[in-house]
Amino acid sequence: MPLFDGRDLSRRGAAAAFAVLLALGAALYAAGVPDNPPGFFIDESSIAYNAHVVAETGRDEHGERFPLFFRAFGEYKNPVYIYLLAAVFKVTGPGVAAARLLSAALGLAAAFALGLLAARVSGRRDVAALVTLSALLTPWLFELSRVALEVALYPLAVALMLLAVRRADAEPRWSWADAARVAFALALVTYSYSTGRLFAPLAALGLLLFARRAGPASVARAWLLYALTLVPLAVFHLRHPGALTRRFEFITYVRPESAWAEVAWGFAVHFFNNFNPWRMLVTGDPKNQIVSVPGMGQILLPTFALAAAGAWLALRRGRAGAWWLFVLYALLASVVPASLTKEYFHTLRLAALPVFVVALTAPALARLAEGAGRGGGRRALLVVVVLLTLAQGAAFQWHFHARGRTPQRLHEFDADYPAKIFRAALDAAGARPVHLADASAIPGYIQAYWYATVEGVPLERFVRLDPTTPAPADSVVITTEATCPRCRLLSETEPYRVYVAEGPPGPAPAPLPAEGFRAAISVAAPPPTLRAGRPFELSVVVRNDGAAAWRARERDGEPYQLSLGNHWLDPAGRVLVNDDGRARLPRDLRPGEEAAFTLHANAPNAPGEYLLELDMLQEGVSWFGPKGSPTARLPVRVE
Repeated sequence: MPLFDGRDLSRRGAAAAFAVLLALGAALYAAGVPDNPPGFFIDESSIAYNAHVVAETGRDEHGERFPLFFRAFGEYKNPVYIYLLAAVFKVTGPGVAAARLLSAALGLAAAFALGLLAARVSGRRDVAALVTLSALLTPWLFELSRVALEVALYPLAVALMLLAVRRADAEPRWSWADAARVAFALALVTYSYSTGRLFAPLAALGLLLFARRAGPASVARAWLLYALTLVPLAVFHLRHPGALTRRFEFITYVRPESAWAEVAWGFAVHFFNNFNPWRMLVTGDPKNQIVSVPGMGQILLPTFALAAAGAWLALRRGRAGAWWLFVLYALLASVVPASLTKEYFHTLRLAALPVFVVALTAPALARLAEGAGRGGGRRALLVVVVLLTLAQGAAFQWHFHARGRTPQRLHEFDADYPAKIFRAALDAAGARPVHLADASAIPGYIQAYWYATVEGVPLERFVRLDPTTPAPADSVVITTEATCPRCRLLSETEPYRVYVAEGPPGPAPAPLPAEGFRAAISVAAPPPTLRAGRPFELSVVVRNDGAAAWRARERDGEPYQLSLGNHWLDPAGRVLVNDDGRARLPRDLRPGEEAAFTLHANAPNAPGEYLLELDMLQEGVSWFGPKGSPTARLPVRVE
């Protein structure tokens, strides 16, 4: 049967088409695994290590038996992906390739789930094949499948939710089985990824669109069953107050002191920026250029055009049924969680968006396929769409694989860690233990645990130091801390270093004497303008003008740390934000000596004129300003 002649594929032709797509998809999604991206990101190691220990012992790294959420790095990771990976490791044993291939398989399954959805909404096998092809070649979905992170499961979970709702919508009244499928799919979205904990309830609210046709009782059944699946989450939240919201509090622009109008404006700005077509089609995620390809975009141009046409057709059909209205509503709702965070167009937090974009291509493809036999125009247009999809998809794949081991990728994925850090530390230590000393913001110990697991090195070879405990004299240490007052460096690849601790630890930390609280602070290039709510860096030089030496602390958790910090004041000098950024004293500083600091701070959320006040402080004792030391005040405009 000729392709695009207006007739649908036969059963045999559809089977052949999907066999070809499966082979193509498997080849694309497995190509380069596990070496592209190179290395293993620290969060991947955390997930993989916990999957291994729970598979072997039934407990996570902290000893909790079959946890609902996995505690890691001050937050809690979602369970479904980790338990899936644990099942894989039961068969294959722990390894980077097995973990990355699981993500690839989940990405492949998401594409075929979208193809099945297209078959059900269009009634055409050829449309299903074209939607599957579009999903397989969509850069956004492909990129999410390249890393062993929870988000790799999220597109499949969202696609399964759409399938469950579509199947229920085919019935005049939803049976308990229909409601159970919808509720289970919503639960899968909830427990798969952090943004799903807000998106899934919003999607459940959208089921009201079906109440008129299926009846309120149908929707109530789905709500009841979904609510039951949330009981474990509610119990966990009561037992661990704030555990599931702590990460959000760190990444959101919403603060207790924020006015409602300020929050509403911030949400509107972020919401519309998350729909920015230029970012979808050209630039991509401004902060995630590691997996993605700069300048290639996240959505293929033909896919975006078909989705726009599909949305228009869906709105035209809105009065005839609730299904496409639900899809459009869920599309908008999926952007809400990401729009409450500081970043614009964060591709991981917006991971549900490409699922809806691809799903919306089905109406437009069905219209083209149905009309292909009535005239050459639609047939030619459909051929052009397919050829452009293949061409742009192939170009993306070529550029993705051509990037290979770029310096940025090597750095972000800790690709040099096994040789330059892990093996270097073991070789230097010999029969002695290797000590792990981590900065609070970079828990590098998990990389040592993971690579020890993969390479069969006993974990007893490693001693994890408490945040307040200096390394013993002459010990070999792997650290992620920025300061190292008594180290003999052996090997380094940022942010990890291997060193030998020379000599015993310094004297116990103590408060500075009153005459030590004197500093001169200077900024070579003050920032005249900042973006509201955005982080920024500032280079600062500080001179010790006191009569006592400033001691740099070896460990992040030691008391009495000396740091540079900042406050935000209004033009009249009234304090608006009392405590913002921090930069630790990088080395010991005797009276009269200077040191360079890089201060990481955050601009206020509200635009306006401000004073950025810089001051030194000794943690747990005092800021220098109240002790009589001059501070530096810089006028800054926030836009």
